[in-house]
This record gives sequence, structure tokens and C-alpha cells, in this order.
Amino acid sequence: MAFNHLPAGVHDALVPLSVTPVTHSVPMAKNLRSDRPSTDTGPRPAPSTVLDRLAAGPSRAARITHTEHLPPRAGRHAVWPHRIRSEVIAAVQACGIEHPWAHQARAAEHALDGESVVVATGTASGKSLAYLVPVLSTLLDGSEAPNGRGATTLYLSPTKALAADQCRSVKELSQPLANSVRPAVYDGDTPFEEREWIRQYANYVLTNPDMLHRGILPSHSRWSSFLKALKYVVIDECHTYRGVFGSHVAQVLRRLRRLCARYGASPVFLLASATAAEPSVAARRLTGLPVVEVADDASPRGELVFALWEPPLTEMQGEKGAPVRRTATAETADLLTDLAVQGVRSVAFVRSRRGAELISVIAQERLAEVDRSLARRVAAYRGGYLPEERRALEQALHSGELLGLAATTALELGIDVSGLDAVLISGYPGTRASLWQQAGRAGRAGQGALAVLVARDDPLDTFLVHHPEALFDQPVESTVLDPDNPYVLAPHLCAAAAELPLTDEDMELFGPETENLLGQLESAKLLRRRTKAWHWTRRERAADLTDIRGEGGRPIQIVESGTGRLLGTVDAGSAHTAVHEGAVHLHQGRTYLVRSLDLEDSVALVEEANPSYSTVARDTTAISVLETDTEIPWGDGRLCYGSVEVTNQVVSFLRRRLITGEVLGETKLDLPPRTLRTRAVWWTVTEDQLDEARINPEILGGALHAAEHASIGLLPLFATCDRWDIGGVSIPLHPDTLLPTVFVYDGHPGGAGFAERAFHTARAWLTATLQAIASCECDAGCPSCIQSPKCGNGNDPLHKRGAVRLLTVLLRGAPEDGPPEGPDSQDPPESQDSPEPLDPPDSLEEGLRGALHPGPRKASEQSRRGPAGAEPPTEPAPQAPPGP
Repeated sequence: MAFNHLPAGVHDALVPLSVTPVTHSVPMAKNLRSDRPSTDTGPRPAPSTVLDRLAAGPSRAARITHTEHLPPRAGRHAVWPHRIRSEVIAAVQACGIEHPWAHQARAAEHALDGESVVVATGTASGKSLAYLVPVLSTLLDGSEAPNGRGATTLYLSPTKALAADQCRSVKELSQPLANSVRPAVYDGDTPFEEREWIRQYANYVLTNPDMLHRGILPSHSRWSSFLKALKYVVIDECHTYRGVFGSHVAQVLRRLRRLCARYGASPVFLLASATAAEPSVAARRLTGLPVVEVADDASPRGELVFALWEPPLTEMQGEKGAPVRRTATAETADLLTDLAVQGVRSVAFVRSRRGAELISVIAQERLAEVDRSLARRVAAYRGGYLPEERRALEQALHSGELLGLAATTALELGIDVSGLDAVLISGYPGTRASLWQQAGRAGRAGQGALAVLVARDDPLDTFLVHHPEALFDQPVESTVLDPDNPYVLAPHLCAAAAELPLTDEDMELFGPETENLLGQLESAKLLRRRTKAWHWTRRERAADLTDIRGEGGRPIQIVESGTGRLLGTVDAGSAHTAVHEGAVHLHQGRTYLVRSLDLEDSVALVEEANPSYSTVARDTTAISVLETDTEIPWGDGRLCYGSVEVTNQVVSFLRRRLITGEVLGETKLDLPPRTLRTRAVWWTVTEDQLDEARINPEILGGALHAAEHASIGLLPLFATCDRWDIGGVSIPLHPDTLLPTVFVYDGHPGGAGFAERAFHTARAWLTATLQAIASCECDAGCPSCIQSPKCGNGNDPLHKRGAVRLLTVLLRGAPEDGPPEGPDSQDPPESQDSPEPLDPPDSLEEGLRGALHPGPRKASEQSRRGPAGAEPPTEPAPQAPPGP
């Protein structure tokens, strides 16, 4: 798969959002039922008691590196605005909620005043009620119109599961209002026979950005009566819309606003967010509208005991004889088992689908040894399940049938899991916002809760469990997104033109890059200008030009070879690493081996097996500099930011023994390389700096490589990304810089804002990297500091002490005030000429690539291989995890 991008410098980089401290440490998010008394009236052990039981025994107690006690907080009540219909207030009171919290009343007042508002308060603070009350009151008014639908509301959720849960909540709350409120879920699982009824009669439609992009907006004429009456757009969990996905959603919302204006509507946007830095700035960037901020959380909070847990070292040895810790997966499975035996209702959040399945299987096996009936009360929940499987698990969780759940972030996002006593977090989830969001899933209704972060054996997790101040004394991150990214904007301009011809009046709505891109799309024969408007020229659907979750390509179907049964899907971008030949695939507790991967037909054939190992793919990466946008001196060295071309190839996979993580062997793969053009930050060092750091040619490659691995691991502390979003390359003599160079790049076409954030926080970021390496107790490097399981060079060479000396010298030259904030600190680069007109393309993808770039820049063979023909040490950016 190749990505051919716009010439560097055609668009402005994202202005980083500033970070301001939050007023409390536990962001806790919305849930309609948070104010409701718990249905579980049995006695519950205190969270400190539960932790003491988990830590019983000398070996267990030593694994807790820090315990943070967050005291309970009293709530502050208010009264609903007088304009709220009395019937709605009565319905809320019938649910046991006599008075709103102060922030709920404030948000409702702004909504009724016609002001878009973002509610950024903690988990379980009742954000759902803050927007539902004004929405229901307005829908009740609209039900008195002659057609019975004088007002409508569109609710957007990042996941299907959250939309389904919110629909249940709305139906329950609005039951006393009879047919005045008609909620309905409209997503890919909605039966076709129900869809026409929803378009014609539902007045509260719950969907997701994917369905809005592909289904609703392209068919807007069929939704005309709904859009004409649209009063509110609710955007739930808006902090999740970051990076490439968030940038796509921002353009989808602009298309929605444009069509609403066409039908005479101007909806108010109501956004709900976990506690975030400057949520109104992020909300304005997302919607394109001024947004009022409500961030003073007035809800009560129970005691939270938050423990940091580091698994012990094992007797196993990893690559190069490095010490190996017990895996976070195995440790979390043990803790989930212990909690289930105690009768403590728990959820374990896991970063990957495979990890969720594995924790569930291990816990079930160990519970069966204690009590066979307990094994049935633990399950896995993740994206990729079939709709009926997801719904059954959600129902079992609500009913209390399940005692423990291993879940991916599909469950993190606001689903009502009332009654949980404990949360296990298997590995740092990538951002402090997600960490607090997951921790807030337990202890609802003001009760105490336990949260445990189980560290993985990698630099970031190891750093955090030994530097608790980085978690508990720091504000949550800014939300990074870039709607002006031309690789995001171009396909949405095509989609918008297909929905309604584009005119000069639309330039301001879609941003400053619009005019330049329209010319390029016209040259590529995708758009045609007639009189004063641009029209879509193709027969195909313009909405199919892009996958808004940044995955791209047809999903790979995972098919059982013996039966032909469809087990699930994986996005095309993840196929090379997740379902390559020989990969272990887990589904619903069963283990499968991938026998073949057909990229042309988008099918992976698997068969059930019971291997004693898991698999991890390895890649190699080469990089070339296309254009340097900004550079500043760091002593004799340079810190740079700009556009690069990256060539990535999955070359092999490791087999690792379950539980211990011991490497059993490596198998070569023959998969095609993939190319993308993206944004990167890089730093160079001079020969004098190498002499000062006592770095000779024999250890230079290892020192750079070690610094690259650790810096990638630590970047999520400074940008709202995780390791899946970024990659890196280190080269002792790069042909473009002619110096030893370390690159860290966004793993998405056109960039996602993460590398730019790294550039603007480079001093703090690389200081934390130095601390993480220097403080690790190993001698020569291990997975906790400088080794990476995905390194395509087999973690060779690596030189821990050299990396420490190199980073020390580099940071001595770093300016105290850091790089200037934002792209306006220098004159913008000159834009590139548009390509020559092309013949009509054979496919939409080919046409879009042709519009965005006249042709790929050919990197020299030396830049692809590195010096002397050797592959440069790399930390490739694995493809982003699939959305639900």
C-alpha cells in the first residue's frame, strides 16, 4: 500500500494547545445513572482492604511502587433553569435525581441560550444529564408541532456500544414523556427495515461519525425533514477525537453544518469530555464554532485508592541476555482472578484485542481450578466481535451475571457499568486523560473504588511507576488534531461537492487550504468547476475516498478455513502485523493460527489451534527528508521539524512463550513494503558533541538506536498519542542531514500533530527520556528502558551508557525556553505548483493520490538502507489500532 502525499509546506502545522492545570486529580465522565442509588445493597469492602488482599505476601507487596489516596469530595447542588419543561424535571426526579449538580444546571442554561457548550468534568459526574435535560425539553416542545417533529437531535458516539447504552438511558428517562421522545440507534447494525422509520419519525437519532460520513450525509435528501428541524448535535466523549481520526471528524462536522444551513437549520453543539486541558479550544477546533466551557465539577466523588504495580523480574533472559519482567497480561490475569474469587466486581482494561482475550482465557482457567461456576463469570469485551456477541456481553454486564471483564477501550467510553468495585489497567493507556477515564469506571454512585495500573515492560510504564508525580501531579494533555491536514481535507471536499456543489462561500468553513486543494482536485479530474461551483465528476461514491478512522483499504476478513465461517475483521493497515501468515489470532477465547493472508482478496484464512506462544511482528523502516519547515540550534546540533517519506516493511515475527514472554524463535516473512509521507521531528549531533560524550564510531549506532527507542516510549507523556501512533529511525550518517540523526515521525499519512508536539516539548520530552534510561536498574539495556519488541533490527545494536552520555550532551545545548510555539514563528514555506492535468483515474484512490501529489520522491538507495548498505535501526510505527 502506498501513500503519495502533497508536497511539504502546503499547509500550516497545527497550533499546539496550551496546557493548564486541572482542579482535581480524578477526571470522571458522564453517566445518566451516576446520581442514582446503586441496586447492589450488599456490603462492600473498602478499596484499601481489597488492595491489602491483593498485596498479601512479601513478593506481592514489593510490586506496589506507589499508592495514591484521593479523598472523597462533597457535591454542590443547583436548580434547573426555569425554561426546562416541568414534565422533563418530573421525569428526572422519578429516576431519583431531586436536584442537578451545579455544572449540569450551567450547561443546560448555555444550551437553552443557543450557545454551543462543552462539559469537561470527571467520570460519573452526570454529563449525560447535563445535555439530556435541555434536549428532552426542546424535543417535547417540538412534539407539539403539526407534524409532531418540530425539533430533532443528533447524538454522535465514537463507538456503537456507547450509543446503544445511551439509547437505553434515554428510553428509560423519557418513559414518562410517552411518544414525545422517540430515540433510535442508526448504525451499521440497524436492520434495513427500521431505517426508513428512523429517517421519517425518530427525533433523537444516535449514531457514530462513521455512519454520519458514509450513510447520512451522502443521502441527506432522505434526511431532509430531520435536518431541517435539527436543534442540537450532541458529541459524546469528544476528547477521543484526536489525531487523524479527530481531524476527519472535524471535517465531517463541517459538512454536517453546511447541509443543515442548506435546509435552514443552525444546530447548537453540546459536547461531553473527560477532564482536559482547555477543552473549549479543542471543541472549537473540532466543530469550527465558538464553544463555552463548563469545567468546574460539582459532583461528589468517593474515595479512590490508586496503586502503581510493577510485575517482578523473572529468571528468563530476553534478547542479548537482558532481564525480563513478568508480562502485564499475566499479572493482570492473576489480579482479575483474585478479585473474582473475593467477589469484587471488576473490569480489566487492556490495550489490545489479543490482550483482552488472553487475560480472559487465563482468568477463566484459574478460576475453574477454584470453582467451576466462577469461570463463567469472566469474559472478554472488545471491538471486532459480531453485533450479537457485543450485545450479549453488554447485557450480561448490566445484569451482574459477569463478575469480571477484560475489555479494550470500547468499554472505556462512558458505558454504564454501575456497581464496579475495582479497575485494573494493563499497561499505561497512552494518555493521562484515558488513564483517569478508565479509573473512573469504578466507584460510581459516590462509593469508594480501587484502581491499579499494572506496568508493562517498556520505558514509559517503567518510568511512570517510579515517577508517580508524572501521573498525579500533572494536568491532562491537550487534544491534538489538525483539520487543515490536506490528506484529511481533500477527500472531504470531494464528499462535500458530491453532497452539494462547493462555492466560494464554503472556503471559510473548510479552512485556508481549501482554495489550493480545489485546484488540485480539479486538475485530477475529481472535481469540475462550472460557473461558480465545483461539482463531483465521478460515478463512485465520494464518501468512499477515505476511512475516517485513518485505517484505509478494505477490511481483512478473518475466515475459518475448515468451515468458511467469518470470525471477524481487522483493518487493512493492521493486517501486515496482526494476521500475517503464522500469526496467533484470538477470538472469543479460542486460539487460531493464520495459515494464509491474501491481500488482494482481503482474506486471512485461519484454523483453530492451541499454540503455547503468542506472536509479535517486526518491521524495518527507511526515511528521507522531503522538506525542513523549522529548525533551531541545540548547541552544535539541530532540532528540526518537517516532512518526510517513510518506507516500512514487516520482515518477520517473534514467537513468545505465554506468561513468561520468553522468545522461542523468529520467522521471516515476505510482505510488500508500504510508503507514506508524513511529518517528523528529528535531531542531529556533530562530531564535537560525539567527542564530548565519548561516543566512538563503534558504539555510535547503538547509542542513537537506544535513544530513539526510549524517546518513542516516552513521547505519549507529552502528546495525546500512544506508541501505535508514532515510529522512529536512527542513522549514524543520514544522507540528507549528513550527520548522526534520530527521527520520530507520525505514523499516519500527512501527519497527525504528534511530531509537532514533540518538537515544541523537546526539552522536557528528551529530559524524561534520559531519566528513564539512566534510572533503569539493568546493566546493558532491557525492555524497561531501551529495548523494543517491535524493533526490526532485533534490538541490535543498542548501547545504554552511550545513549545516556549522548542525551546529556545534547540537552546541555537545548535552549531554556524551548522552540517557539506554533507555526507562525517563521515565514510559511512557499507552496508547490499544482500538478499537470491528468487523464481520468482508474480508481478513486488513484485519483486522490494523483490530486495530492504529482509523484513520489525517490529516496536514494543509501537513504533506504542506511550507511554501508546496512538497514538503519528502526522503531516502526505499527498501524493504528482499529476502531470499534
